[in-house]
Amino acid sequence: MSVDAPTIGSVAVKPYSTRLALLALSIGAFGIGTTEFSPMGLLSVIAEGVDVSIPKAGLLVSAYAMGVLIGAPFMTLAFSRFGKRTALIFLMIIFTIGNLMSAMAPGYYSLLFARLLTSLNHGAFFGLGTVVAASLVPKEKQASAVAAVFMGLTIANIGGVPTATWLGQQVGWRMAFVGTAAIGIIAILALSFALPKGERGTMPNVRAEFKVLTRPAVLLAMATTVMGAAAMFTLYTYIAPALETLTGASGQFVTISLALIGVGFTIGNWLGGRLADWSLDGATKIFLIALALIMFVMPFALTTHTGAVLGLLFWGAAAFAVVPPVQMRVMSAAAEAPGLASSINVGAFNLGNALGAFIGAGVISLGFDYAAVSIAGALLALMGFGLVYASKLIRT
Repeated sequence: MSVDAPTIGSVAVKPYSTRLALLALSIGAFGIGTTEFSPMGLLSVIAEGVDVSIPKAGLLVSAYAMGVLIGAPFMTLAFSRFGKRTALIFLMIIFTIGNLMSAMAPGYYSLLFARLLTSLNHGAFFGLGTVVAASLVPKEKQASAVAAVFMGLTIANIGGVPTATWLGQQVGWRMAFVGTAAIGIIAILALSFALPKGERGTMPNVRAEFKVLTRPAVLLAMATTVMGAAAMFTLYTYIAPALETLTGASGQFVTISLALIGVGFTIGNWLGGRLADWSLDGATKIFLIALALIMFVMPFALTTHTGAVLGLLFWGAAAFAVVPPVQMRVMSAAAEAPGLASSINVGAFNLGNALGAFIGAGVISLGFDYAAVSIAGALLALMGFGLVYASKLIRT
């Protein structure tokens, strides 16, 4: 992963072109973040539109997450024969077609298929996109470049998701998917304009690349990603009922809180990239400890509106600050197969999402309140911290 000058393949990239390329990748990430999270705020509208129950409509979210997890390695390997620029453009074409199919879906199962199709681009886009971003800058700035790509995902939680949700509620959920497809078209144009053609890809040695992923250091790095994401989503999945129960929050306050979390994500993503440029292990440990401490304090912070505002802002920052360093740790540990490792790590993040939601549900089903959900998330963050130490022992 080490580079001395910004390049894609053998094509040198000028500094101003580097900024445009990172912006284009971030636009794609913005679209992906919007389509991943906006259905959560439209479940009741979608359920009514396709005549199913809300729990059944919730499977649309689960199906997307599973599509990311399963599709990431296969899509990355399938597109490796193309140049990275071509692959990224084709992946955004899949994204755009999937969202248009969602908008035109006549019923529930056709919508479910469209969501699965849309999800197939997710892991491969972030996997290849972060490799491209890292290749555009010197080694000491690679984590910041990766963070720049994920910045689009965090900003989606501030602007894209609320806008798509509002559009879906006011005009209809189909128009929300049409609007998201429009973001895909913009991303395709931006990638076509900003990314140099580079070299044509080669057929990967599938066995050799998967063998790289079986290294203990790579597996521990991915397990750290799972724990960090699980810690985050243990609380994030149930943040609305937690605010309503512990804080006595109104619907309007919940909406404002979700936007604040998005701001925290964006700040944390920037901090994570900056600190990861200093030390990947150091940044990961610092932010996992910070996340654990904040989640231990959250039950007390959520008892007042002021405490909730401050707590959620700091929590969002700590939760997403983990993302750039854990992504770079996997890419570094699997240097011979960075694209495949990076895309599978995005799938690992989604596995963590599902695990966190499952653990949170388990805590609630045992009769504990939402304060205990935050404590469970803190314990998961500490487990991630332990995995970072374990990986250090393997390397020594």
